[in-house]
Amino acid sequence: MEDTPEVAVLRLGHRPGRDERMTTHVGLTARALGADRLVLAGAAADRRESVVSVTDHFGGPFAVETTDDPGDLLETWPGTVVHLTMYGLPVQEVEDDIRAALRDSAKGGTEREQTERPLLVVVGAEKVAFEVYEAADWNVAVTNQPHSEVASLAVFLDHLFEGRELDREWENADRVVVPQAEGKRVEDA
Repeated sequence: MEDTPEVAVLRLGHRPGRDERMTTHVGLTARALGADRLVLAGAAADRRESVVSVTDHFGGPFAVETTDDPGDLLETWPGTVVHLTMYGLPVQEVEDDIRAALRDSAKGGTEREQTERPLLVVVGAEKVAFEVYEAADWNVAVTNQPHSEVASLAVFLDHLFEGRELDREWENADRVVVPQAEGKRVEDA
């Protein structure tokens, strides 16, 4: 993950009354599986505090931002855009190309060039506007079957990082989960 440019997740769309947990889970999945930040658009911004609270307790770094203009974010994004959609190309067919594009951007030479090529992963909730498909460098499917956007994000990030995200170390946690075969154990850090 050290050799991967910044990864941000844009939660596009949010149906109040229906997507509170789903949007929160997009954020938690992004955080737990290697993304550096989450951008919540429009009504999804109400879920910001839930994700920030988990980050405060279980560590980071992980930033949570909001935007009222996700279209502008897509148009001005300085790096690569991947849109997760069941209508896209199979992740297993494009993951090597995506990683290669990110590696090439990370080899930009100067630190400034490296930080200007981040990856934006777009995760929709409701019907996504056609402009998102056009703005994406890749429209990627984790199967071409209907399923959860949280599952798509998890599988995509795991493929992107090739499992390295599972060994991530967390900073500034005030709680730590202690792995064990049975039961639950959380300790103060």
